[in-house]
Amino acid sequence: MTGEDSTPLLEPRDGLPEVVVDHATLRTTIDAFAGGDGPVAVDAERASGYRYGHRAYLIQLRRKGAGTALIDPIPLPDLSELGAALADTEWVLHAASQDLPCLDEVGMRPARLFDTELAGRLLGLPRVGLGALVDSILGYTLEKGHSAADWSTRPLPEDWLRYAALDVELLIELRDALEEQLRAAGKLDWAHEEFAAVLAAPLNEPRADPWRRTSGLHRVRDRRRLAVVRQLWQARDQLAQQRDLSPGRVLPDAAIIEAAMTMPTSAEAMAAMPVYRGRSQRRELSRWFGAVAEARALPETQLPPQTAPYDGPPPPRAWASRQPDAAVRLAAARARVAELAEQHELPVENLLTPDTLRRAAWAPPDPITPETVGELFRSRGAREWQIELTAAAVAEAFTQPVEAK
Repeated sequence: MTGEDSTPLLEPRDGLPEVVVDHATLRTTIDAFAGGDGPVAVDAERASGYRYGHRAYLIQLRRKGAGTALIDPIPLPDLSELGAALADTEWVLHAASQDLPCLDEVGMRPARLFDTELAGRLLGLPRVGLGALVDSILGYTLEKGHSAADWSTRPLPEDWLRYAALDVELLIELRDALEEQLRAAGKLDWAHEEFAAVLAAPLNEPRADPWRRTSGLHRVRDRRRLAVVRQLWQARDQLAQQRDLSPGRVLPDAAIIEAAMTMPTSAEAMAAMPVYRGRSQRRELSRWFGAVAEARALPETQLPPQTAPYDGPPPPRAWASRQPDAAVRLAAARARVAELAEQHELPVENLLTPDTLRRAAWAPPDPITPETVGELFRSRGAREWQIELTAAAVAEAFTQPVEAK
């Protein structure tokens, strides 16, 4: 049931609850949810693109027997008592890996999980956004107009709160329907392994060289200019953190790349660049040019490498000349994994990550057997169901690559 056949979901069935902003009301909410039945639906709204970091600015919960709660974590930054009250309960989230870090920051960490987005992927559904799943499986249309709003806004508009409440309104029903489909497809055990892996993944792990994610970095061709990008990125990040603003609102990526490409030799020359003519950029011009000057003055030994440090194999396009046997293995194994993914109605990347397959093809175990390939996959974090489906096929592709092509 989709499109014209769907029913618009416009109001929470129990009405729009008041936002929980004080400890007394939080205590009542904790007692209500601790006394509820079955899984608890959980969601969080952030202010990505507006504020620094990814903290939660609203947390939504729904459970049978407790109804819906909207909690403001700004006046209530410690929700560990609520997390503890729900410790033995299965939490239902959509795209859980996005929300788990900000929930963990306020003391909420599930012990059991059901991820509706991941369930949709394992079922091979063509669209796995929350709105698409609620529409196609339950026959309701969700309003998604406020998904990119600035949730740090206070007070939060009533229509935003309604949108937030509706995000958890049908999450339990969606979970139940997806579980039935997973069971019917023989994939429920796979899902449980995947959910456990999401919970076991490290949270808030710092990214190596985060400045390398600057949009447009591919245009920067030498190490000195890369140093300009790095120094400007770090200066921007420090100021963004001080102001609690998204870094892109402090200085756009395009301005960082343009400075690296132009390499201005004075503050005046930098001020003449179109991307630095705005009032806010001119106010911080000494900071920005200081970063450029610092990069210019670095000795060669302190310049960043051209490419990010990486312990894996080179890009596959270089394999044919550097290690042709590995290129043949990879092509054969990719074909077999793609066949298996189609056979089991799975996205290829959910059956086996491309990085895991590349590493195995570049440096296969010795000897190559289903068992040794499976152990290699396991060491890279593959789940048992993935190993069971792929290890033998990949081992065969590695040992008989010409026939497999």
